[in-house]
Amino acid sequence: MTDNKLMVLPDVQSSADRRNIPIRRVGVKGIRTPILVKSQSGAQHTVADVEMYVSLPADKKGTHMSRFWTLLGGINKPFAPQMMVEVMQEMLASLKSDGGYIRLAFPFFMEKSAPVSHLQSTMDYDVVLTAECADGKITVTQEVIAPVTSLCPCSKEISKYGAHNQRSHVSITAELETNFPIEKQIEMIESCASCQVWGLLKRSDEKYVTEHAYENPKFVEDLVRDVAIRCQDEPAILAFTVEAENFESIHNHSAFASLHFDKRQTAE
Repeated sequence: MTDNKLMVLPDVQSSADRRNIPIRRVGVKGIRTPILVKSQSGAQHTVADVEMYVSLPADKKGTHMSRFWTLLGGINKPFAPQMMVEVMQEMLASLKSDGGYIRLAFPFFMEKSAPVSHLQSTMDYDVVLTAECADGKITVTQEVIAPVTSLCPCSKEISKYGAHNQRSHVSITAELETNFPIEKQIEMIESCASCQVWGLLKRSDEKYVTEHAYENPKFVEDLVRDVAIRCQDEPAILAFTVEAENFESIHNHSAFASLHFDKRQTAE
């Protein structure tokens, strides 16, 4: 006969802690899992690196780590900014916490048509969705990093012919109050570059890319300022950070620029 008392296992995590030290973030990281992401063409399958944390009161020994996995495994809808709010609310309720942080980093794929030959190829972009709850408020950001071409205005001006150019990474980290298409953020970046980049190009496309970049020289400062103007024109974006890194072709270092703008601080 089994002793029922032996079947009752102690819940150590829920026990009291006398050290009286609160913990800002405790949870799980290093999770890699398949997810669905909202796109303009429907739900896209991808793989995300996930971090999930809650705050822990000073008098509580630990949190229930398995509940993060349970929550994540039960999600069957595409992730988007508003979905991040729902997941945050469910996580806080499940773990009985008033503060939390969720981060999903994943590749996002788009089919692009070459500028002249219209040859189709796939481009990948890095995207990070984050949600943070502090003081009863949930803040959601959507970061998109896009590779582009930048051509140096100074090199063009001082050279008899040609100008050095390089690949650049430009990012928009946007605080959003509603869903905002990832594809739109990508377009905002690419439209401000000397030229876009493509996965596959024919010779006629290479000619276009070379000449288009030459006619649109951009310093790293130009990139962040031009992208910032596009962000200011988007009502869904409450605040944003724009960063650009030029992987210099004539130096063994990068050129970098960053700016932050919060529309609420300038509102009358």
